[in-house]
Amino acid sequence: MRAWADRPAAAWAVAAVAFALAATQARPYAGGWNDGSRLASVESLADRGTFAIDDSLYAAPRAEAGTAVYAPGLPAETRDKLFIDGRFYSDKPPLPSVPLAAAYRSLMAAGFPRPAERPDVFCRVVVILLCGASYAAAAGCMWSLGRRAGLAPGWRLAWLAGFALATVLPAYARQANTHIAQTAAVAGVAVLLGRVADASARGRVAWAALAGVGTLLGVAYNLDFGVGPPLVPAVLAVVAVRTRSVTAVGAAAVAVLPWVAAGHGLNFAIGREWLRPLNMNPAYLAWPGSPFDTANMTGVLRPRGPFGVGVYALELLFGLRGFLTHNLPLLLAVPAAWVVLRRPGRDRAELLALAAWAAAAWALYALLSNNCGGGCVSVRWFLPFLVPGFWVLARLLAERPQFRPDFVALSAWGAVLAAVMWWCGPWRVRMVPAFWPCSGSRS
Repeated sequence: MRAWADRPAAAWAVAAVAFALAATQARPYAGGWNDGSRLASVESLADRGTFAIDDSLYAAPRAEAGTAVYAPGLPAETRDKLFIDGRFYSDKPPLPSVPLAAAYRSLMAAGFPRPAERPDVFCRVVVILLCGASYAAAAGCMWSLGRRAGLAPGWRLAWLAGFALATVLPAYARQANTHIAQTAAVAGVAVLLGRVADASARGRVAWAALAGVGTLLGVAYNLDFGVGPPLVPAVLAVVAVRTRSVTAVGAAAVAVLPWVAAGHGLNFAIGREWLRPLNMNPAYLAWPGSPFDTANMTGVLRPRGPFGVGVYALELLFGLRGFLTHNLPLLLAVPAAWVVLRRPGRDRAELLALAAWAAAAWALYALLSNNCGGGCVSVRWFLPFLVPGFWVLARLLAERPQFRPDFVALSAWGAVLAAVMWWCGPWRVRMVPAFWPCSGSRS
């Protein structure tokens, strides 16, 4: 068993099981403004070749749609949109919509229905391509990280179950979003950084791994313009420490650049903004009936003072939608980071860099937001933080077995909470029903 579990095929098997699980649970309709906005962008590109979403099923009600495009009880249009030069556009980063639209257009050529004909088929396919594949990739990569951390197969499986089934991931695998895709990209970066470190220890340079690191960094950069950009310098710093080679750092940076250029190029083509994300321009949110302005939009520095910022920063982690309070195993990761990282050890540089990245992104959103991610279970922006958090936990469980009962208890209650969040879906304005029972039981 142990010999097979340590083979690359085991990670692929884990990914296949995760993909099957996620694919069967994908919902055939949008659950809110957020995924409705992404689906509108993909549909418009696939069917009409434009980023403008005025004519999308998800931006305006359409009588000819045979099935509901939104969950029952929801308005049949997204309000996560921008008004630019007389047209509406999604407020989500535009680049991720391109490969999804290309994929669905290819399926249309093979006989799949147009989105307007079968919005349920279109939505389910997009969710599987974006979220099901990402859930699978994240699970497979984490299995490899668990092996690298020294976990035996049995405990590695228990630890992976905590990651895949006792967090917000199952809920976010059900409906279209890029946060779960960014989680997969960060997990892939972590695995490849291990290969870079191993090659450097043997006096070699892992050029293929460096190219992969740069590519995944570029992908992650475009999936969320708040969490993505700080990841790039953090990871390149690790490459510099491990390889001590300007050429190696340059190789990874060169692989990042085309993705960064493409993302900013689309940003400029749509809204004439080179650097600022389009949804950070208040003028593009000033359309009749818009629910967003400078009072609640993300990307605005507000005069709240150090105390106000500090309270909100803690709310992002421990509040009624806090990231740690909805991913219960991570409550052990906070003290685990102190235990594991205070002394030298394998992958310490990688974990320190990812911890610094998470802290920087958390601080950025604490300064530039005031809505805890909007209508979502937990703080959607922080989903990729699951990767360094569980990597630290893997090290802790391997090196300090006395903490294993604590992890099991937190994961058990986390699985109950995760099941309720899975049932609710990722887009929820009110508190998750099981929040207080699970939160009280963890103590």
